[in-house]
Amino acid sequence: MAKTAAPDPKNLMRRETALLIALLALAVGFFGGVFFGVYKSVPSAKGMPAGMPPSAQKELQDQIAALEKETQQNPANVAAWIELGNAYFDTDRFEKSIQAYRKALDLKPDNADVWTDMGVMHRKAGRPQEAVKAFDQAIAANPKHEVSRLNKGIVLLHDLQDAAGALRAWEGLLEINPTAMAPGGVSVDQMVQSLKKQPPPPAEKK
Repeated sequence: MAKTAAPDPKNLMRRETALLIALLALAVGFFGGVFFGVYKSVPSAKGMPAGMPPSAQKELQDQIAALEKETQQNPANVAAWIELGNAYFDTDRFEKSIQAYRKALDLKPDNADVWTDMGVMHRKAGRPQEAVKAFDQAIAANPKHEVSRLNKGIVLLHDLQDAAGALRAWEGLLEINPTAMAPGGVSVDQMVQSLKKQPPPPAEKK
């Protein structure tokens, strides 16, 4: 089963990718109402969007069945585990997707794309801390991996209310690519500058 070649990482943040979760607003007034979700490292060739024809749905289900059989018969096939994780990803079966990605990472732990996609699935499953850990693993595997840094900042800001951590993540991204863009046409530099202008959270009362 051939492994699909990954696109140039410099292009990953400049193309539309699969939106994985219901879109969440940033803080009130932040970027004038721009919306963000977290994004897959490499867009899938096949997905199951709303209104997908039954024939295409059946094709994807057949693909999953074939990949399940392949991984059972050849458990050392890293590419098959990744493709199975991607297929579960496309059908919103995040727990199964995480399991498949974990199998792939057990065999090849330095795949930043897989760490990133697993992080997205953890966020979908309501585990933002685990998502951040996965994004950190992606960055450790490939310090120039842009999507993992973008996603880390989004999860820190939206889910964990850690604006300082989000700033660090996005500033690290700008060090790699000063012209980085988030999906939707907003520059990461604009995101950083806007976040810096936000008032600090009120101090906790003792």
